[in-house]
Amino acid sequence: MRSDCHICRSEGFTANSRVTLRFNENSVIATLNVVDGQLLPSGTAGLSRIAMHRLSAIEGQKLMVSHAPVVTSLSHVRKKVFGNKLSDDEIADIIKDISAHRYSDIEIASFLSVCAGSRLDVDEIIGLTQAMVECGKRLSWSGQNMILDKHCIGGLPGNRTTPLVVSIVSAAGLVIPKTSSRAITSPAGTADTMETLTTVNLNLKEIQCVVADTNACLAWGGAVNLSPADDLLIRIERALDLDGEGQLIASVLSKKIAAGSTHAVVDIPVGPTAKVRSDKEANRLASLFTQVGAACGINIRCLITDGSQPVGLGIGPVEEARDVLSVLQGDNDAPLDLRERALFLAANLFSLSYQESVEQGLLRATSILDSGKALQQFQRIVQAQGGIKQLPEARYQHTELVPEACAITEIDNRKLARLAKLAGAPGSPAAGVRLHAKVGDTLSKGEPLFTLFSDSEGERDYALAYYSEQGNPFTINLT
Repeated sequence: MRSDCHICRSEGFTANSRVTLRFNENSVIATLNVVDGQLLPSGTAGLSRIAMHRLSAIEGQKLMVSHAPVVTSLSHVRKKVFGNKLSDDEIADIIKDISAHRYSDIEIASFLSVCAGSRLDVDEIIGLTQAMVECGKRLSWSGQNMILDKHCIGGLPGNRTTPLVVSIVSAAGLVIPKTSSRAITSPAGTADTMETLTTVNLNLKEIQCVVADTNACLAWGGAVNLSPADDLLIRIERALDLDGEGQLIASVLSKKIAAGSTHAVVDIPVGPTAKVRSDKEANRLASLFTQVGAACGINIRCLITDGSQPVGLGIGPVEEARDVLSVLQGDNDAPLDLRERALFLAANLFSLSYQESVEQGLLRATSILDSGKALQQFQRIVQAQGGIKQLPEARYQHTELVPEACAITEIDNRKLARLAKLAGAPGSPAAGVRLHAKVGDTLSKGEPLFTLFSDSEGERDYALAYYSEQGNPFTINLT
């Protein structure tokens, strides 16, 4: 609205005021921006596209503007600021108000910040999980006693096991309707990678049709409103580069429960530059996942895995998709670590499903992958979701060569992820990094270390400047 608007003056509205907008029977709560008189004619207000859509507003028609209602649940956030425990009802009030868009971005950021670290105990995490489930839609699968799922907590570039695990497990006839997230703090999420290969923005009916046809799906969870509060929280987490323990557990489990899952494995990579740095921290997280899952009616098996270096060779949506296809097709140069991790996760799901040992599950998973059944199943899922896409190519690339003979002794996961993000991933799907060496490899002078992909010269140069000045993720010993 204009700075000289009579409504602003009479109601005391200033920049960043929260206001209620009404058009016919529809209403939204919005944050006010104040502009000078040259941008808007007198007596008019400008709305964002999303506000126009939610209001079903018509240009030129009258709009009601009033003070936003007082959000009483903010007192619960202030209670947490001072270190007090929140009740289930208080947490539910906060999540309901966030889901209804009553919180500003600053207020959501405040809630996330006071919940970060280990500031939520197990009762609060259970309450948060249940509140997030209650605010969204839930899938149900009639006639199915066991619905499987898997999740990795992240922090490991290239760890794109989900499409492989889903293909292997569903090829065995088990049901695994996988709804995945987009990247929060990483260069790619499973939904980002799968979107380079097929359609992932499926509605509930479309997901149910795909699962009925194939026993599985590889869809974006944000499109189906399974946990709408979580999607709002993730948007702010991404801006803050924050992924708190309690919010992480509630985010993962609320979406599993909303998707109708009964059994799930959770991959917790541990390493000096992974999200989880120590076995002690991993065991605590695993215990919380298991306790919260049991309280919410889902069987969780946590797997503590090696997070000392990236998995696979590609980082970024397209490059990770290339790795997935390579493993499914059984290519000779397919990344062995990605294959082995996917087989291990699938083996644990088979162990849960068939009440067999992990070793027996591993034999079953390996047979399905090596026989080509997993590839055929992946193709069926992709076809059911709209067909295969051609992977886009990056406009610019740079291959970094080693100046001397050397051995790779360490790779910093966080610096490598940042390098890929500065190159444009995941916003530009073809942007990212392809590794030509991993920890333990030796390179001769002039051999390639990695290739950087970007869709603009600026992003390429920005990423390379970071690499050369402060962000070299590789620790090498000259040989």
